[in-house]
Amino acid sequence: MISTKGRYALRVMIDLAEHDDGNYTPLKDVAERQGISKKYLEIIVKDMVGGGLLTGASGKGGGYKLNRKPEDYTVGEILELMEGPLAPVACLITDANECPRADSCQTLPIWAEFDALVHDFFYGKTLADMVKP
Repeated sequence: MISTKGRYALRVMIDLAEHDDGNYTPLKDVAERQGISKKYLEIIVKDMVGGGLLTGASGKGGGYKLNRKPEDYTVGEILELMEGPLAPVACLITDANECPRADSCQTLPIWAEFDALVHDFFYGKTLADMVKP
C-alpha cells in the first residue's frame, strides 16, 4: 500500500511542475493549493531534496523546484524514494538475502510476475503524464 507520504510527494511534484515559472515555489503556496499541512510537507520535501528530486533555497525568493523536466521523472522513482522498495515480498527486493527456498518456492513466480507488473506500471508513467496541460 502506498502511504500518505508517497501520495503527497507525488502531489508536490505535480504542483511544482504545473506552477514552474523558472523560480522557486514557496512551500506555503504548495501547501495551500494542495490542502496539506506545511509542517508535514517540510518533512516530505527534505527527503525529496536529499534524494535529488528537488532543489531547495531558503530566504526571500526561496522555496523548491524540480531538478529535471517533468518527463524525466518516473512515478516509480518518486514512490520508491518515499516508500522504499515496492516489491510485494521481501525475497524480490534488490540486495535482499537470497531465500533458501527460492529454487523450490511455488509462489515465487506469481510474486515475481506481480512485481514486474507494478514496476512496469509505475516506471512507465512520468510526472509529465500527470500534469494538467
